[in-house]
Amino acid sequence: MLHWIISSTSKLSNIIECYWFIEKKSESGASFPKLNPDPCAHLILAPTSESYNYCSNKQSQSGQGSHLLLAHQKTLELDHSKSFRHLGIKFKVGVPYMMSLTTKDEGQLDVVKQIDTDELLSIDEAALNELFALAKQNPKTCITKLEAILTPWVKQTQCDQHSQLTFQVVDALQHIGISQLADKLNRSQRTIERNFRRVTGLTLKQYQAMTKLELMLQYLYQKQASQIDWVDIAFQFGFSDQPHLIRYLKQQIGTTPNKYLLERNFTIDVYGGVSSS
Repeated sequence: MLHWIISSTSKLSNIIECYWFIEKKSESGASFPKLNPDPCAHLILAPTSESYNYCSNKQSQSGQGSHLLLAHQKTLELDHSKSFRHLGIKFKVGVPYMMSLTTKDEGQLDVVKQIDTDELLSIDEAALNELFALAKQNPKTCITKLEAILTPWVKQTQCDQHSQLTFQVVDALQHIGISQLADKLNRSQRTIERNFRRVTGLTLKQYQAMTKLELMLQYLYQKQASQIDWVDIAFQFGFSDQPHLIRYLKQQIGTTPNKYLLERNFTIDVYGGVSSS
C-alpha cells in the first residue's frame, strides 16, 4: 500500500488545503474503513473503471471514476475491498460555494457527485494515468503538474462577501470560541451564523464539532492504547467530564471510546493520516 498527504504551499493554497494519494493493490487490509465527518470537500481523481461506494445509515452513494465528495456530517463507511488508486484534492471550507460546484437542488452536504474530468479539467484517461504514475514515483512533481491543470479552473472562483466572512470565521475559530466571534469580527452573531451557513451548509456548532473530532482522531492516531487516558482527553479537548466525551463520540462516529480503540477502523488509522478516500 502506498499513501501520502502533502499540504498546499503554492498560490492555490488560499483554496486548497492539501493533496493526498492512496494506492491499494491487494484485497488485504481493512475492506470497509470509516471516514469521519468532515467540513471540507474533496475532489477525488480515479480511473474511470474503478467503482466507489459511500454508505451511511444503510443509505449508499455509488458510482465509478472521479467524483466530488462534499462536506459530510455523518460517518461514512467506504468500500475498499478491491484494489484502487485515488488522487485527492482537499479544498478549504466553503470552496464549493465559491466555485459553484453544487446547485441548490443538490445541496451542499452529504453529497457524492460523479465528475467528468475531461469536461471539468480537460484531463483524459491518459493524463490521469500519467498523474497516478507521478504520484507513485515523485509526489512533488505530481502536485506541480496537477496545480498547472487546476489553475485555469480555479481562476473561475468568485470570492464574494459571504465567502470572505466565512474564511475570517474559520481562521478566528482556531483561536477563540463561537461566542467571541461577534466582537472579533465586528459583525452581529446573527450575520455571522447566516453567512457561514449560506457558504458551508453548516452551523457554527456543527463545524466546531467536526474540527474537534478531527483533531481528536489525529491525537489518538499517535498514541498506543496503553497511553490513552479518556479523562485526560476529555479535559484536553474541552469536555466537562468523561461521560460528556462518550456522548459526543457516540453522536459523531456512532461508537464509544473503548470500542473505537478496539477497532481502530477509521481512514486515519488505516492509511496513516490520510483524511479522505
